[in-house]
Amino acid sequence: MTATTTAAAPAPATGRPAATGRTVLRLHRAALIVWLVVVAAAAGSLLWAYGPAATDAYANWRRQCPDDIDACMWDTTINGYYRAVRLPELALSWLCLPVAAWAGAALIGREMENGTAKLAWTQSVSPARWLAGKLAVPAAVLTAGTTVLVLVHRLTFEANPFPVYLYWSERETFVANGTVAVALPLCALALGALTGLLLRRTLPALALGTAVTWGVAYLAAQVTPDLWPWKTATASLESEWPTLGTDVLYGDQGMLTDTGSRIPYPTCGDDFAQCMTDHHATAFYADYHPASHFWPLQLIETGILLGVTATAVTTAFWLLRRRTTTGAATFPLPRRKTGAAA
Repeated sequence: MTATTTAAAPAPATGRPAATGRTVLRLHRAALIVWLVVVAAAAGSLLWAYGPAATDAYANWRRQCPDDIDACMWDTTINGYYRAVRLPELALSWLCLPVAAWAGAALIGREMENGTAKLAWTQSVSPARWLAGKLAVPAAVLTAGTTVLVLVHRLTFEANPFPVYLYWSERETFVANGTVAVALPLCALALGALTGLLLRRTLPALALGTAVTWGVAYLAAQVTPDLWPWKTATASLESEWPTLGTDVLYGDQGMLTDTGSRIPYPTCGDDFAQCMTDHHATAFYADYHPASHFWPLQLIETGILLGVTATAVTTAFWLLRRRTTTGAATFPLPRRKTGAAA
C-alpha cells in the first residue's frame, strides 16, 4: 500500500482593513480640490494685501489724508486693499455652512441613503472605523487649511497701515483672527455628520445640518461676550455718551440712577434736565470689551464650539453603534433590479 498524503489547505487570508483615509480622499476629491483652491485664493489675497496692496494704498492714503481722516475720499486702491482682506474674512466666517451641508449630504447622508455604507462594513471595515475615517480625514484637511489662513490673516491684520477699516471687534475680523475660525468648520463637520446619520437622506440632512450649524454659531457668538466680565465706562450728564473709540466691543448702555441701578436711556422731550431729574439719572454708562479681551473671548467661544463638536461626535458614534447592533435590517442594502422572467 502506498501512503497518500494530502496537502493541507492554506488558511484563508485575513482581510486587511480598507484604507478608509485614502478612500475618503478618493471619493471626495472634488470637494478636496475646491477646498485647496479656496485656501490658495484666500491666502494669496491676504498676502497681496500684506505686500504690494498695502504699500500702494498707504501711499495714496497719506496723500489724501495728511491731517483729517474724516475728510478722506477712499479711492479704488484703498478699497481694493480692504476687499482683499475682507473677502477671506467672510469666507472663514461662513465656511461652516457649506461644510455642514457637504458633511450631511455627500459625506454621510448619501451613503446611508444608497446603502453603500453597509456595503463598506462588509468589506472588513467596522462601522466605527468607517465613521472615524469619514470624520478624521476631513477634520485634518479643514484644520490644516484654516490654520494657514488664520496665520496669514493675523500677519496682515497686525501690519494694517490704516487707523480705519480693520477692527478686532468686527465679527468677521474676530473670527478670522483666532481659534474660532478653526473650531467653526470642525463643529459644522460633526453636526452635519450627525444629521446625516439621523435622517439617512441626502437633501434633508443637507438642510437640517446647515440650519443647526447656523443656530449653534449664532448662539455661541451671542453668549460669548457675557461669559467674560465687561468693563464699564461712565460719563457725566453734561457730557455725551462715554467715548471709547471704535476699537472696542460695546455691550449694554444706558443711565445710572442715584441709587446705582441701571435704566435704559429714557425718551426725553425738550427739557433734558427735568427728564433726568424725573428718572433720578446721574450719569451715562457703557459696558465694553477692550482689545485686551480678544483672546479670552476667542478661547471661550472656541471652547463652546469644541464642546458641541465633541457632543455631536459622541452622539454620532453612539447612534451608529445602537443602530448597527439592532439587526441587519436597520441599514438595508439597495435592492438590485431584476429583469422580468422569461
